[in-house]
Amino acid sequence: MINLLLVDDHELVRTGLKRILEDQRDMKVIGEASTGEEAIRFVREEKPDVVIMDVNMPGIGGLETTRKLKHIHPDVKIIVVTVHVDEPYPTRMLEAGATGYLTKGCAVDEIVQAIRTVVRGERYLGADIAQSLALNMLPGGKRSPFEKLSQREMQVMLMVTQGHSIQDISDRLCLSPKTVSTYRYRLYEKLGVDNDVELTHLAVRHGMIGIDPAPS
Repeated sequence: MINLLLVDDHELVRTGLKRILEDQRDMKVIGEASTGEEAIRFVREEKPDVVIMDVNMPGIGGLETTRKLKHIHPDVKIIVVTVHVDEPYPTRMLEAGATGYLTKGCAVDEIVQAIRTVVRGERYLGADIAQSLALNMLPGGKRSPFEKLSQREMQVMLMVTQGHSIQDISDRLCLSPKTVSTYRYRLYEKLGVDNDVELTHLAVRHGMIGIDPAPS
């Protein structure tokens, strides 16, 4: 039996996934979480085989959650299911430890196939994700300015654009406020912005966040 944890801040998405996956004889949904922090607590206690993970969620979000889950439970398989097709999300999530990446528009059968594939120790990328990664590598391919950011800069950027304060980011990421501020101004420089408002507008324009980001 493949034990699964569903992590998404939308209850409707989790309910739909649960119904689909529990129709499979070899799969069981043993937990649900609406934030990365909840997912971390659950994985630490229950050790699921596979985590189905969204990217944009309140709190630390999918990127940092993936990194922390792999540290807590190295054997866990993480499959990203998200609306984000374009870079830098696929590469960043795979670098953080995800073993699969699908979009929310994929077919039901593909999610089931992805779960069985990663449990066998292989990676699984949806066809649209694989194409996006391949095109991004070609000369003249569409590049996102956010690809310039390091993993940690990316995480700080996502939390800043959600409206989190420096102190809150410091507490959630276990970094000093001074270090968070350093990352913040470094990513300002890389992206050519001067403040959080300009950063948020740029993130929206490139599809990094939704139109109405809000703190949790």
